[in-house]
Amino acid sequence: MTLPRILTGDTPTGRLHLGHWVGSLENRVRLQQDHECYFLLANMHAFTTRAHQSADIRRDTLEIVKDWLAAGIDPDRSTIVLQTEVPAIAELTWFFAMLLPFNRVMRNPTLKTEIETKELGDTYSFGFPMYAVGQCADILAFRPAFVPVGEDQVAHIEMCREVARRFDQMYCGVDPQAEDADYERLGGVFPIPAALVGRIGRLVGTDGKNKMSKSLSNAIFLSDTPKQIKKRVGEIFTGRQSMTEPGDVSNTLFQYVRAFIKDGERVKELERRYAAGDNIGDGHVKAEVADAINTLLEPMRARRAEYETPGGDDLVIDIIRRGTRRANELAEETLAMAKRAMSLDFGPRRDLLPM
Repeated sequence: MTLPRILTGDTPTGRLHLGHWVGSLENRVRLQQDHECYFLLANMHAFTTRAHQSADIRRDTLEIVKDWLAAGIDPDRSTIVLQTEVPAIAELTWFFAMLLPFNRVMRNPTLKTEIETKELGDTYSFGFPMYAVGQCADILAFRPAFVPVGEDQVAHIEMCREVARRFDQMYCGVDPQAEDADYERLGGVFPIPAALVGRIGRLVGTDGKNKMSKSLSNAIFLSDTPKQIKKRVGEIFTGRQSMTEPGDVSNTLFQYVRAFIKDGERVKELERRYAAGDNIGDGHVKAEVADAINTLLEPMRARRAEYETPGGDDLVIDIIRRGTRRANELAEETLAMAKRAMSLDFGPRRDLLPM
């Protein structure tokens, strides 16, 4: 039986945090049980804003793989892919760029938000908006049915879906009135992938205002120690003054209660007492949340420890190389199909390269 295929990944900007876990990573761990999974290290995209930090990008790439392995990604069951070593992605990016008007790319809300939050103004590189097109190639090179993402990435997936439809209509003759589910059956090269948003689309950071982010210093990392977890949870802002004051159970602290405390009855009791001001302080709730997060992360710390020993980076690099070799087989197949549809099939690439 052919398993449905998924593709998703991360740009190496540092260690992964709880927002990544609830937004996408826990979904990936679950999906590898009954899906053909490809997980992409988007290190090329990291250069769009950090071209002067190439050594840091390499380090962060290895750190993300360690986080993935710690979280439960199994490299024998799933394929870990290094973007810069899959040349088909770069070629497809170029072709897809011809299918998207520039103003459509710049209207992408995720791109606009990144320009604002990173305070790039009008100084961003020419390559920066190209990453939005490149993300379409990252996905479609593997022809997935689904893309597990956080809520903030849904706009990117929608643009990817537009590219797939336009390519299939323009070069494969698929009827624009066709249903998305029928594009491949009707001769399209690319399926129209669907976004799979995680259990919590947007986890607020410990500042109580912004989405959890390393750059905003409001993140709780998957690799944090129990002591660090306790400290960071203790920083969650609620504005409540006393344990007898009725509290707002829609605040950030209770988003964490519902996200990480597994006992549903206990969650209901905490909500009831907190809302009533029934002699329960923020400190008590924070202690329970910290315990729940540490219970979640303890097996991750144990798995990560294997790759923190001398020679651990070599193990990670070997996993990356093995996965990327497998990924190139599929990506080259996709590129050949796309070129054939575009009347660019002049023979296998290997026959055109110097011996």
